[in-house]
Amino acid sequence: MMADLVTRSTDSNGITTLTLNQPNKRNSLSMAMLDALAEALSDSAADDASRVVIIASAGKVFCAGHDLKEIRDQLNSNEFQLALFKRCSEVMQLVVYLPKPVIARVAGVATAAGCQLVASCDLAVAADSARFATPGVNIGLFCSTPMVALSRNVSRKHAMEMLLTGEMISAARAEQIGLVNRVVDESLLDETVYGMARTIAEKSGHTLKIGKGAFYKQLEMPLAGAYDYTAKVMAENLRAHDAQEGICAFLDKRKPEWKDS
Repeated sequence: MMADLVTRSTDSNGITTLTLNQPNKRNSLSMAMLDALAEALSDSAADDASRVVIIASAGKVFCAGHDLKEIRDQLNSNEFQLALFKRCSEVMQLVVYLPKPVIARVAGVATAAGCQLVASCDLAVAADSARFATPGVNIGLFCSTPMVALSRNVSRKHAMEMLLTGEMISAARAEQIGLVNRVVDESLLDETVYGMARTIAEKSGHTLKIGKGAFYKQLEMPLAGAYDYTAKVMAENLRAHDAQEGICAFLDKRKPEWKDS
């Protein structure tokens, strides 16, 4: 059943696609869906054949956030409520700390925790028909956990506008405020997403792992500490085969041969 909720496939280019596969429930992040996504992410992290991960969705909705029917059924269980939001937070951190780049392929609506999932991905490409919102305030449940990812991707005032009004924004507006990287015609969505993924997949996996990890770690540091940390990261990176091979290949005007080690 878990595999049915999130399907996983990897192509010959090392691009893994994780598809939220419960369109009849608007791909909502129920506890079962979160468990399935966590398993798929962990499997992708451990799979040497996987170089880039795309999070996509089946149906007309990318992800509508948490399953409100499930939440209503558990209104008297504080234990379940806390477990649900903690599990969601763990899954979002799995995306951030996955040692491979993660791209959100957004078609349709991404609201509440669905918007949080988009914001948690390293990159995001949206169809021009996609829309985004953190509408919890409209039902008396402020989007506090989605706020964590949102506020780390867009400016404070843009984040607060989304959180306080709960209003839907267009894909074009999402690109304008930095929630997504690109907006394209829906007919070009796969071409754009997989083209971007192939470009990244051609790089050294070892180098991508180092760079992604350092990116998120230095963000939380003061400026001087960030420079001190990243200087050490670069010096360590330079000792790796792929860095030395890449430099030599560039100078020799040839294509590098990565070993990812």
